[in-house]
Amino acid sequence: MRNLKSKLTTITQDTEAIILLHGLVRTSRSMNKAGKLLATYGYKIINADYPSRKNTIETLALDTIDPLLKQCASKDITKIHFITHSMGGILIRYYLSTQCIEKLGRVVMLAPPNQGSEVVDKLASWSMFNYLNGPAGLQMSTDKNSLPNMLGPVNFPAGIIAGDKTLNPLLSLLIPGANDGKVSVSRTQVQGMIDFIVMPYSHTFIMQRVPVIEQALHFIQRGYFAE
Repeated sequence: MRNLKSKLTTITQDTEAIILLHGLVRTSRSMNKAGKLLATYGYKIINADYPSRKNTIETLALDTIDPLLKQCASKDITKIHFITHSMGGILIRYYLSTQCIEKLGRVVMLAPPNQGSEVVDKLASWSMFNYLNGPAGLQMSTDKNSLPNMLGPVNFPAGIIAGDKTLNPLLSLLIPGANDGKVSVSRTQVQGMIDFIVMPYSHTFIMQRVPVIEQALHFIQRGYFAE
């Protein structure tokens, strides 16, 4: 939307933190642009790598998020927010299904496979898929018993931004309906979410688009996306 930047405010330096969680087969570099932009508004930014291909979602969530929260231990930090991309959203969902974050603020998920992805359904039997994506990738099918679908409704303030443009038309053929090349728009949604929008970006680059980053910050500051 036009003039979204004018709706955003700068906070007192480092009084709130935003933890950035990248997606599967990505690194913290994919979230650098978001981190730099968000930091200009006064937020303490925590952007760390985790070995997304090496372990299950359960192990990754606990091993990754606990150390990041310790970086927010300062008494000056009053709220801890999250912005996630793709599987990063499933990590925070799993973590919050088992743990409590005392200063939790709001969570924005970018292109999350909250109900799994048909791409996993079709390609999980391929040895190359397993090699490239590891055990966590295999957990994100659309089966009712897959980990994302077993987590249930979210019980924290979550906003979801889905993309509906693709850079991979071949993968998009595996996905019914509007999609971002990896996840269908409908399967990004989860019961209990506060707000939801669709933006014209692909799964690969949605987290690097300025309008998306600004919408994510608007949700963090206001609790809803700008119209």
